[in-house]
Amino acid sequence: MSDYAKDAWRKYLIQLQAHPLRTKAITSGVLAGCSDAIAQKISGVKKIQFRRLLLLMLYGSCYGGPFAHYFHKLMDALFKGKKDNTTVAKKVLLEQVTSSPWNNFLFMSYYGLVVEGRPWKLVKHKVGKDFSTIQLTAWKFWPIVGWINHQYVPLQFRVLFGSFIASCWSIFLNLKARSAVIKNA
Repeated sequence: MSDYAKDAWRKYLIQLQAHPLRTKAITSGVLAGCSDAIAQKISGVKKIQFRRLLLLMLYGSCYGGPFAHYFHKLMDALFKGKKDNTTVAKKVLLEQVTSSPWNNFLFMSYYGLVVEGRPWKLVKHKVGKDFSTIQLTAWKFWPIVGWINHQYVPLQFRVLFGSFIASCWSIFLNLKARSAVIKNA
């Protein structure tokens, strides 16, 4: 690792230790912005839509990072930091039946209402139409991520790990949506 990368990582760790919530919020926002910029470019956008990018960064910073911070602290407190297979399975199950549907619903609503500026009636219809498909797809992928996160990732890095994977997941979903549009064209 280069000296610059080592120094940046050291400074990140200092901030994470001194200001965990703020650091995780900023990290989630930056990763959401990077993910959206990549997704926009992959989807063929000629000029980055900065309003969309900033609104997704806002979502990551104001909701994604803080929610994950407190959720992981709660899970650790509920299960007393245990990492045996049974406990990890319980954590993953609890996460998948509570925060996963909630996060998908909230993101779909935010994206429709705030990012796209659509009226609630249209957003409600789209969420009703697409939610179950999105949630079922999420349940095929995120339990594996949750298992790795709860079993192997230290508590202070779980939001970073989850945000990074979520960024990759967003790019994948954008590619999938784009290929569906191309097939229907």
